[in-house]
Amino acid sequence: MSKQPLHITNGGVLTKYLNELEIVGEKITWQEMLCEGPTQEIVHTNEFIEARRVFLSDFYNVDLDLDKVELALGQLSDPDRYSEVVLWFEYDLFCHINMLAVINLLLQKKISLPIYLVCSGRISGSKTLKGLGELSPEQLFKHYDNKVLLTSEDLDLASTVWGIYCGKDHNLLKPYIVKQSSFKYLSNCLKAHLERFPDSINGLNILEMNILRIVKDNAIKSKHHLLGYALNYQGYYGYGDMQLERLIEKLGIFFTQEEGSLTLNRLGHEALIGQHNFSTEIDNKMIFGGVNKFDFQFNKKLNKLVKTVINAH
Repeated sequence: MSKQPLHITNGGVLTKYLNELEIVGEKITWQEMLCEGPTQEIVHTNEFIEARRVFLSDFYNVDLDLDKVELALGQLSDPDRYSEVVLWFEYDLFCHINMLAVINLLLQKKISLPIYLVCSGRISGSKTLKGLGELSPEQLFKHYDNKVLLTSEDLDLASTVWGIYCGKDHNLLKPYIVKQSSFKYLSNCLKAHLERFPDSINGLNILEMNILRIVKDNAIKSKHHLLGYALNYQGYYGYGDMQLERLIEKLGIFFTQEEGSLTLNRLGHEALIGQHNFSTEIDNKMIFGGVNKFDFQFNKKLNKLVKTVINAH
C-alpha cells in the first residue's frame, strides 16, 4: 500500500472542506488557541495539557477534550505510514502560533518527513485577506499545488520563535520581524503580537483600541452588532467569536448601552485620546505564552515592550 500525506489543519471546518474535495491523505484537526494562555516549549506533556485545560476552563468555560488531543497525537506515533506532512494554516496570529507549536511537536517527535505549508492570505483580485475555508475549490487546489516545502532554516526559525514565545522576553522576537523565510506572514503576526500588550500611554492594546474606534465611527446597535464589526476588522489577529466577546465585555466601562444604541462614554473618549492609562481598570490577567500581559506595556516611541512600572524592578 502506497504511503499518503498527513494533513494537519487549523480547524474542523477546513478538515471537512478537504474531505469534501476528496484531498487524499489522513487528516488531523488542530483544535487549540495557543495565541492566548500559558504555553511551554515541549508541546506534549501532562503539565502542558493540564495548564491548557485550566486556562480554557477559567477564561472561557471550555472543557479541553482530552480524547481528541490523544487521538490527534496518536496519529503522529507512526510517521512511517506517511509520505509527507502538509500544514494548513492561515495568515493570522491565531493560526501562526498554533502552526509554530505543531512544527515544534513534529521536531520534538523527531519526525523527519518532508513538511509542507499551505497558507492563505492575499488572493489575486481580492482586497481582503482570505482564510483557507473562504477559498473556492479551484483556489484551494491551486494553493495545494503550490504548497511550500519548509527548509531546515524555516524549521529552525519556527523552533526559535516558539521558544521565545514560551519565554519571558518577547522583545527577542523583534529581529525575526525582518528575517526572510517561507512564512511570508510571520512578520505581520509578530508585530501584531507585540501590540497585544497594553499601550504605555492609555493602557489598552491595539485590539481594544480598535473596538473603541469601531464604536466611535459607526452606528453600533448592540454588543452583538459590535462583535460582527470586530470580527471583520481585526487585521492579522484571527480571533474568534469567543475571544472577541470576552474583550468586548472587559471594555464595558467605556460604553453606554441604550435601546438600540451602543456609544462611547466619557471614559471611552478619554482612552482614545490618551488622557489616562486604564490598564488597572480593565482585566489584564491574560497570559501570552510565557508572559503575563500586565507585566509589560508596548512603547510606540521605542517600538518595544517595557516593564509595567509597578512590575519594574
